[in-house]
Amino acid sequence: MSVYCRLDINLGGNCISFSDTENSEHLYECPMCSLTCTDIQILEEHVDLHLEEQSFSEGGNIRDLELAQRLQTEEDKWQRSEEEKREREEFKKLQRQYGLDNSGGYKQQFLKNMEREVDRGRMQPFEYHKKKADMMECLAFGIDDGKTKTSGVIEALCKYYQNENKDVRRVWLSAGVDHFHSSLGDRGWGCGYRNFQMLLSSLLQNSLYNDCLRDTTLIPSIPKIQSMIEDAWKEGFDPHGASHFNNRLHGSKAWIGACEIYSLLTNLRIKCQIIDFHKPTGPMGTHPRLFEWVLHYYSTDNECGAKVVCTSKPPIYLQHQGHSRTVVGIEEKKNKTLCLLLFDPGCPSQEMQKLLKQNSDGTSLKLLRRFMGSLKEKQYQIVAVDGVLSLEEKAVSTEENSLSKKSLR
Repeated sequence: MSVYCRLDINLGGNCISFSDTENSEHLYECPMCSLTCTDIQILEEHVDLHLEEQSFSEGGNIRDLELAQRLQTEEDKWQRSEEEKREREEFKKLQRQYGLDNSGGYKQQFLKNMEREVDRGRMQPFEYHKKKADMMECLAFGIDDGKTKTSGVIEALCKYYQNENKDVRRVWLSAGVDHFHSSLGDRGWGCGYRNFQMLLSSLLQNSLYNDCLRDTTLIPSIPKIQSMIEDAWKEGFDPHGASHFNNRLHGSKAWIGACEIYSLLTNLRIKCQIIDFHKPTGPMGTHPRLFEWVLHYYSTDNECGAKVVCTSKPPIYLQHQGHSRTVVGIEEKKNKTLCLLLFDPGCPSQEMQKLLKQNSDGTSLKLLRRFMGSLKEKQYQIVAVDGVLSLEEKAVSTEENSLSKKSLR
């Protein structure tokens, strides 16, 4: 008589059967690893271990995946937070650099720097109070105090070049231009305003501009210039630029550039244009087209045989990234090379006054001379004055909202 034994094990819906007879040896093979057992209970326990291990393994993989995803999410969140922090810091840095951080303007900086001078023993308290009173009076009237001004440099240059016999073939000079340098109130950000003062000092000496400058007979202070630019924005000039400054300059240390100078001049009915030298046009990153343009500007209508040509041309506002200067003339050497003559608002009066003394070797001219290899910024812009606008022309310019901008390629 045979005894039939059967074992059914459910593995995920599949039924595995083990059978034997009493006449045969009782051997039970594991369906998962082919292990042979002689006891059915041992086999059951063995299979249960397989099932538990499989379940644990599957659950562990899921937990590992969830952990990895959670860690990646946290890493991404941290990186976004750090990037946003860096962007905020960079934005604040740019705001500080360009005077848009609401840290005060000319008056606040002037007073702060004078207080620092008193603390360091470089200024006496009575001197502080006197300068403060003078500064407040000038700001109230909207005029520059003239303490950073140097006059007579153009006239001194004319005399120098008349006697220079070395390497200058010809030289063209702007009509009388006063030099203005940055003061305690605008050091670090005032170059654009100081260059406008230089340009205006020449225009005020030219009768052609008497009518459009009848309300501006004296050189305005920097806060006054800021208000004048705001007035131009209110008239409709350069709305894009105005929005960059939130339509407000007065009371700030905001840097200005060629577009603001253009808007200001045009609102005064002074005809001008912006020329953009957007990339180098010569070897080693130089800008020969810029030098050629300046030469053409000065020499047009001034082609006489004289070595020194004191023109009626106003100076030129010259802008590059981070700084601006004023072109007051150009030299043509005997070897045909060109050299710009620049007034830099970063140059103090003590240095500029050296140009007023006759110096036969011309060493002091190093302050002004810039050869082609010296101007190697990536991009330059100039604002050049070219006459007076009628009321109708100004109205058209405002309506068209155009910067009359040319690009030399």
